[in-house]
Amino acid sequence: MNGTSPPPSAVRRLLDHDVTYSFLRAPVALVAAAVALLFFLGAGFAPWLAPHDPFDPATLNLLDAFTPPAWEAGGQFRFLVGTDDQGRDVLSTIMYGSRISLLVGLAAVGLGMTLGVALGVLSGYLGGWFEATVMRLADVQLTIPGILVALMIDGIARGMLPRELHDDLAIYVLIFAIGISDWPQFARVTRSATLVEARKEYVAAARITGINPGVIMLRHILPNVLRPVLVLATIGLALAVIAEATLSFLGVGVPPTTPSLGTLIRIGNDYLFSGEWWITFFPSLALVVLVLSVNLLGDWLRDALNPKLR
Repeated sequence: MNGTSPPPSAVRRLLDHDVTYSFLRAPVALVAAAVALLFFLGAGFAPWLAPHDPFDPATLNLLDAFTPPAWEAGGQFRFLVGTDDQGRDVLSTIMYGSRISLLVGLAAVGLGMTLGVALGVLSGYLGGWFEATVMRLADVQLTIPGILVALMIDGIARGMLPRELHDDLAIYVLIFAIGISDWPQFARVTRSATLVEARKEYVAAARITGINPGVIMLRHILPNVLRPVLVLATIGLALAVIAEATLSFLGVGVPPTTPSLGTLIRIGNDYLFSGEWWITFFPSLALVVLVLSVNLLGDWLRDALNPKLR
């Protein structure tokens, strides 16, 4: 029996990692992560966790419409935060609506990140006319607010698609519109990181040994430029959720039959000044809390992955 100890397990390595150490000692990050996890679980398991099914006509009763929150006069405990104009439980609609908002946000960030990272790595490694073309396109797009780019793409898509397919393809159009408007940020950050990595000795050694440039970019450069991309993706998720809510509030996002947080806020806004404040207040509060928690996680992740701040 020798005196060497067995190698640490994957769980032990994870617990001993600098990022884990920083996370466990950051109260704000812990609270933000708990809140974000609560939203993701509530949205993902809404059919099992929601008190009511707001989209089952058999369970709806118009006599329950405009029921105030349970703590106000006329409120009912089975509708904790009240009902909307159709008698749907507001808490249940928030849980179901969060599913659409998070789905659109995650898919849009995934699309923008994939396109931006691919173009950024190629630009930084290849250089020349390709780099100049991609960066000038990114510069032009960055001069236009992202929400206007998304509106333009959404309008073009709606004009090209048959009217009968608008509602069926609305979510996909929305994901594409938001994702396309986000790629320049990922491309610029990835290009800058690639320029630094491409000058390092391990890349030069890989070139000398005759490794294919595609393999160098995929196996050697890409893993080393993902840190800033992960931070940008976390913050981009919050921005994508806001973009979806904005477009849906304007009536060009998901159809009313598939409500997200944006459509819930738009519907409740019609009754805000008639006294039914809870219909728009609680979806708005959910949107603010969700975006704030994701942003706080992004801020912590930026600091945790910055070696200069350790």
